[in-house]
Amino acid sequence: MGWRALLLSIPFYLLAACGPATQESTPPMTEESTSKDKMVVYQMMTRLFGNQKTANEPWGTLEQNGVGKFADINDKALSELKNFGVTHVWYTGAIEHGVLTDYTAQGIPLDDADVVKGRAGSPYAIKDYYDVNPDLAVEVPNRMAEFEALVQRTHAAGLKVLIDFVPNHVARGYNSDAKPDGVEDFGTGDNTDVFFDNQNNFYYLPGEAFQVPAGYQSLGEHDFPTKDGKFEEQPARVTGNDKVTATPDVNDWFETVKLNYGVNLRTGEKVFEPVPDTWIKMRDILSFWLAKGVDGFRCDMAEMVPAEFWGWAIPQIKDQNPDVIFIAEIYNPEAYSTYIDTARFDYLYDKVQLYDTLRHIVEGHGEVANIPAVMEALKPVDDQMLRFLENHDEQRIASPDFAGDPLKAWPAMVLSATIGNGPVMVYFGQEVGEPGAGAEGFGNDDGRTTIFDYWGVPEHQKWVNGGAFDGGQLSDEQKQLRAKYQRLLTLVNESTVFSQGTYRDLLAEQTDFPEDVYVYLRETEEEAWLIVANFGAEAKNNVIISLPDMPFGESQEEGMLVNRLNEGMQRPISITEATVTVSLSPYGAKVFRVK
Repeated sequence: MGWRALLLSIPFYLLAACGPATQESTPPMTEESTSKDKMVVYQMMTRLFGNQKTANEPWGTLEQNGVGKFADINDKALSELKNFGVTHVWYTGAIEHGVLTDYTAQGIPLDDADVVKGRAGSPYAIKDYYDVNPDLAVEVPNRMAEFEALVQRTHAAGLKVLIDFVPNHVARGYNSDAKPDGVEDFGTGDNTDVFFDNQNNFYYLPGEAFQVPAGYQSLGEHDFPTKDGKFEEQPARVTGNDKVTATPDVNDWFETVKLNYGVNLRTGEKVFEPVPDTWIKMRDILSFWLAKGVDGFRCDMAEMVPAEFWGWAIPQIKDQNPDVIFIAEIYNPEAYSTYIDTARFDYLYDKVQLYDTLRHIVEGHGEVANIPAVMEALKPVDDQMLRFLENHDEQRIASPDFAGDPLKAWPAMVLSATIGNGPVMVYFGQEVGEPGAGAEGFGNDDGRTTIFDYWGVPEHQKWVNGGAFDGGQLSDEQKQLRAKYQRLLTLVNESTVFSQGTYRDLLAEQTDFPEDVYVYLRETEEEAWLIVANFGAEAKNNVIISLPDMPFGESQEEGMLVNRLNEGMQRPISITEATVTVSLSPYGAKVFRVK
C-alpha cells in the first residue's frame, strides 16, 4: 500500500474523546462566511490586551505588573474591533505554555524557571496542547469555559477566531494534565535509546544530559525558587530550532524541544511510512480546537515542519469545516509554492519580500522603484500572501529601531492593505503608535512589545481607557492616527477590487516622477482604483500621473477620481487625456475610485 493511501485509511481514533465538530461549536457556512471579503486580521497578545496596570516593573510578577484576561475582551471591545474594520481576531498565546506564576494550588505543575523565558513565558513553548493559559482566566479551574465564552462573544460580534498552532516544538517541561481520555502524551512510547525513530515524538541524544545555557541571565532580585541552573533531562532531546546538542546556547530556543515528523535531522531522510505518531497526535489537536469553535490557525514556523504533514492534515481538518483557515509563518520564498500546492495552506507570511522592501523604504535605505520587481516575483502566489507592518516578532513602527514616528509608515500601511487580494494584519497598539519601549525583562528594550513578560502597554492602554475601550485617554494625534487606520481597514472591504482584483504597476509609465512616490492600479472588469503613496517627508504638489490603456467612458480620455481615504479635499479630480494631477502631503497616501 502506498503511503498516501495508508494515511488516508487511518481513522480519527481520538476524536470520540475530543468530540467532533458540531453545528453548535462550528457554525454552518453562511453567505457571509463564503464571501470574498478581504480578511483584516487584528493580532493581540491576549495577556497584554486588557491589562490596565501601569507599574511596569522589569522582571515583574503577575501581581506587580498585572495580566489581561479572556474576560477583559468584552462585548464593547469586540464591537469596537468590528467597527475598526477587523474581520478576524488572532488571540496570541491562548494555549497553555510555561509560566513562572505558581498554580500548584489549582493542580497545575510548577514550571522550572531555568527553561522558561521571562516570568510570563513564551507563548511558543507549549506546555499543554489541550489547555489554555491559566494566567488568562479569572477563575483558573474554569479557564477553558472562559475561553469558550470568548469564542462565543467574538462570533456574536461578527468576528472570526484565530489562534496559534505551534507544531514544531513544545516546552521542555511539556506535560498535558487536560488531555482527553485515551490520548497519550508526547514521548510516552518513545524509544529513548536511539536518536531517530519515525514513531518517536522527539529526537534523543543517548548518554547525554541536557544542560541549561550558562548565559541565561538571572532574574536578579526577583529570583524564582526553581532557578538553580539545572533541569533534569536524560537523555537530552534536540532543541526546538534544530540544535542537535545537549548544550544549546542562550540565543537558541533552549526552552523548547523539537518534535519529530519522520525526518532524520542528521541525514535528511524522510520516513513517512508507517505514519509518524506525531502526525496523528497533531491532527487530533487541530480537531480538538476546531470543535471549540476556532475558525483558523496561524501556524508557527510552518516551514520547519515537512510539507507532507500539512498536505495530509489540512485536508482532513477542512473535511470537518471547509471554511477553516490555515496561515503559515514562512520566510523562504523558494518554498512558497510548495506550502500552497503541497502543504495546502490558505495564506503565507509576506515578510522577506514586501515587508522588508517597505521597511527599507521607510527607514531611508530602500527605493520605491524596488516595489514592482517584488510584486512581479510574488505574482504566482500573491493572492495568498498576508501583509503586515507589525506583529509580535517585528519591531514597532513607532520605535526608534524602525520609523520612530508612526506617520512615516503610513504610505507603507496603505500599500500593505491595498496592493494585493490577500489578508492584511495589524498588531494591537499599532493603530495608536505604541513604540514598544522599555526593558521589560527577558524581552529587553528592543523596540518590540514583550511576549515573555508581564507588562502594561502604555499607548494601547490609553485606548482601553479603564475598560471603556473608547480611546478616551488618547491624544488628538493618536485619535487621528487611529481614524486613518479605521478608514483604511473599512475601505478595503467597500469594493471587491481589493480581494478579487488585479494589480497593475504604473511607475514604469511615468516620466519626471518623484522618486519617493509610488502609484499603481487595482482593477476588476467593473471598476478601477488608483493608489498613490508619498514616502517622502516633503509634500508633493501637482504630480502628473499618466493613466494609459484605461477606458474612461465614451471619449476614452475623460473621467474622474474620487478620493476615498479622506485625506485632503474630497472634490473629484478630473482626468484629461489619460492624465491626472494629484497633490500629496508628507508621508501621505490617497486611494481613488476611478469614475
